[in-house]
Amino acid sequence: MSENEEKNKVIDRTEALGHTSIKKLLVEYAGPAIIAMTASSLYNMVDSIFIGQGVGPLAISGLALTFPVMNLSAAFGAMVGVGASTLLSVKLGEGDKVTAQRILGNVLNLNIALGLAFMAIMLYYLDPILYFFGASDNTISYAKDYLQIILYGNVITHTYLGLNATLRSAGHPKKAMILTIVTVLLNTILDPIFIYPLKMGIAGAAWATVIAQSVPLIALIIHFCNKRELIHFCKDIFIPRWNILKGIIGIGLSPLSMQIAACCVVIIINKSLFFYGGNDGDLAIGAFGIINKLAMFCIMVIMGLNQGMQPIVGYNYGATKYSRVKEAFKYTVWIATCCSSLFFIIAELFPGMVVKVFTHEEKLIELSVYGLRFTSIIFPLLGFQIVATALFQSIGMAKTSMFLSLTRQLIFLIPFLLILPKYLGLTGVWLSLPASDLTTSILTVYMIVRLFKKFKVSEKTTK
Repeated sequence: MSENEEKNKVIDRTEALGHTSIKKLLVEYAGPAIIAMTASSLYNMVDSIFIGQGVGPLAISGLALTFPVMNLSAAFGAMVGVGASTLLSVKLGEGDKVTAQRILGNVLNLNIALGLAFMAIMLYYLDPILYFFGASDNTISYAKDYLQIILYGNVITHTYLGLNATLRSAGHPKKAMILTIVTVLLNTILDPIFIYPLKMGIAGAAWATVIAQSVPLIALIIHFCNKRELIHFCKDIFIPRWNILKGIIGIGLSPLSMQIAACCVVIIINKSLFFYGGNDGDLAIGAFGIINKLAMFCIMVIMGLNQGMQPIVGYNYGATKYSRVKEAFKYTVWIATCCSSLFFIIAELFPGMVVKVFTHEEKLIELSVYGLRFTSIIFPLLGFQIVATALFQSIGMAKTSMFLSLTRQLIFLIPFLLILPKYLGLTGVWLSLPASDLTTSILTVYMIVRLFKKFKVSEKTTK
């Protein structure tokens, strides 16, 4: 196949976003994204499972203490990845392929710069940061051993995630999925090798993570070096361009703010669990780590749906086809609600079964089951809430998306975390999460109704 034929094939695949059946497009784009995100979630769970079973319950608590730093790292990675992929979809919808090409070069530069800066700052202040996050003398060694290695590989993580998101929006969702699955398989193979026969403990899990991300990163670089691709590395695209960086950061502020808020919330949750958990404070933090991993499995499936929806919504919004935007949103919400409802049923009926995958420590199992049943109460509403936030983000309404993200993580959740535990103790910590989800869902309904009314007015104006 000639270079022009290859490019025309990619162009046709991209333009299909504007006229192909929404259901068919969601299957094509969301299917691979869901598999990729599910694999990514399993990737994170594998570490917890092998660490819990092979190192011990306090190691799980140490791993849970790294969540704020991991969330913060993911925040900057998501800012670049989501911002770039959304901007790329909109530009392709507008037919601006020159800017789309330049986005790729700026994504690479921005990821490397942010990855290096984050690594240097975090490593320098690591001990005081971990103590501030709720570490004790019993758990800090585990957290530090794991996190130091992860931070050394931070540039690899950022660049891999950013380029993979760009690959998906450039018309290769299946390839992006395959690379994510490769990462999971490598991590799953390397984890037990490093933890058991090599006796590297929690540090072995960290090395497995970094090595597993390096392989797909190399594959991504090779892909974007192919000049037959519509979006590929070439001269002049690496020059920093303020309009592109501003667009990426502006759109990416929503996931950035959401992850930073998540970081703040996890810190407060960890400190609350340690304080109200009494003698079992360290294990209560470990219980939250297990619950967080389980909940993230469901959320990552929904995030996969969002990733599949994003290029469809972004392209059609850029092409002013608002009816197709609404249709894509409604289908995505329906599927996401089914997923979150299924998680609710499993969490309420079979909590012990899923928790025992991570640990055999009876007290940790007891605390995890208790917390899981409370935190999953409002999960059936979570699908709509997450998809709605992604919709605003996908059409470039970064401020609205950021507002909804901050509302759930800060405006509602933190007050609940500060008030409810004073009256209900440890139970109040667990109940704060569903209380925040419920109030945010009500607000999200109002915001979506307003948006659809604007679409209706715009459709009448363009006719």
